[in-house]
Amino acid sequence: VAMKDLEIRGAGNLLGGQQSGHIEGVGFDLYVRLVGEAVAKFRGEETEPEADMRIELPVDAHLPADYVDHERLRLEAYRKLAAATDEAQLQEVLDELTDRYGPYPEPVGVLADVARLRIRARASGVNDIVMQGNFIRFGPVELSDSQVVRLKRLYPKSLLKPALRSVLVPKPMSGSGFDSKEMTDSDILRWAHQFLDAILPVVESEATEVKEAGAAKNG
Repeated sequence: VAMKDLEIRGAGNLLGGQQSGHIEGVGFDLYVRLVGEAVAKFRGEETEPEADMRIELPVDAHLPADYVDHERLRLEAYRKLAAATDEAQLQEVLDELTDRYGPYPEPVGVLADVARLRIRARASGVNDIVMQGNFIRFGPVELSDSQVVRLKRLYPKSLLKPALRSVLVPKPMSGSGFDSKEMTDSDILRWAHQFLDAILPVVESEATEVKEAGAAKNG
């Protein structure tokens, strides 16, 4: 049986029938991890548990059924997006989608931005980016004194929670005054990316290690 068939059958058995093609209920990262575990189970492999990556932000990020109409192919595309460890690999997946199905709709572009944020967050050791009330929570985060000073200067209303190894940043708004509204979709994903760049910059050697680790895992 082809590997792709095993992947899809494994996901179907694990997530249950028709749910194998839908990530909305469990989230992109957990969904892909469950699929990977199902494949490993089919192959009789032992899997080491990975830290769950949670990105829970107000985004509409998915592969529409009217863009990729076959459930198996959607599953394959989700897995490729999640497996990307740098921008070049991510762009390869997007180029492949465009070649096969034409220009992708906005939810797919947002999904790509989710993948970009996942890559960037892992490089800083962050695996939790979640909306919590009027804040966005980032964790685990341990800041040096200079990083705390920078946080207070750039994000003055942020709350540092050392005991929880997290920082709460006021959720970003677009517009001003009565016209202001919550950021959503690619805007809030780019904002989160910028926060990581500003407060948790990645040293080049660290970024290389993350990339090499991802390449070894995918190989």
